[in-house]
Amino acid sequence: MNDLDARLVAAHAAGDRAALADLYEEAADAASDEVACGFYLTQAYVYALEAGLAKAAALRARLVRMGRETPEG
Repeated sequence: MNDLDARLVAAHAAGDRAALADLYEEAADAASDEVACGFYLTQAYVYALEAGLAKAAALRARLVRMGRETPEG
């Protein structure tokens, strides 16, 4: 298991939604293809929303640019 995987598992175990938003964004940034990037970015967005983080807007904007979220949404 790599470091990012271990940190994700730990954040899930702790229920740390803010950390999960950051870690999934990190995974999206490191993803090797657009499908994986979109998946991880969606997870980051969901956890950011659940944690009430301001970064949710920026994550959503990235999803819109990727065509994975509607601009009106």
